[in-house]
Amino acid sequence: MRLLLVEDNARLSELVRRALTADGFAVDSAQTLQAAQEFLEIAAYDLIVLDLGLPDGDGLTLVKSLRAHTHAVPILVMTARDGLDDRISGLDLGADDYLVKPFATAELAARCRALLRRPGGVLGSVLTAGNLSLDCNGREARVAEKRLDLPPRELSLLELLLRRSGQVVPRANLQNGLYSMGQEVSPNALEAAASRLRRRLAAAGSDVTLHTAHGVGYALLPPQPKG
Repeated sequence: MRLLLVEDNARLSELVRRALTADGFAVDSAQTLQAAQEFLEIAAYDLIVLDLGLPDGDGLTLVKSLRAHTHAVPILVMTARDGLDDRISGLDLGADDYLVKPFATAELAARCRALLRRPGGVLGSVLTAGNLSLDCNGREARVAEKRLDLPPRELSLLELLLRRSGQVVPRANLQNGLYSMGQEVSPNALEAAASRLRRRLAAAGSDVTLHTAHGVGYALLPPQPKG
């Protein structure tokens, strides 16, 4: 899942970025409202994590602008403003959740997942194809009830493919969901991740097929009914 983090405190931004990346998100970081708006013009995001006290203005102006243009991306506000009126104002303007600093990064990650599981969000509870399943809440994959240990990148790739099981997912869509802007990615990084995932699925006895549509993308194909 692709996430935009808007936070001007460099230390906190890096701490949050690392925690969310470890949780399977591809994270782009902006330090100002202007930078955030520029990111939003060139990329699609599943979630925005937004600080309010930014060098060039109040983060709530971004919330108001996005909602005025019927932009439905979930927005989680994280701020040191802990007054009831501040929270009410943020939620009334269109924020979906409000987390007061200081906070545990584990709670932030959990709140992000919760927002994405809401009706209309991009996360479901459990995704399945054949004897393969992925618990999006616990970030745990299983083959025929046996746990399949996957590194975060391969787990995220599996999730993206499971969400469109049986369909070819374009390379650009997969790369957008797996890698953040500015991240150094080798030309064959996606191919390598897909190859490793394919081997792990086969070794675990999965009956799904990770198909390569050459020049287009990848598809996770469930087993075909017999007869």
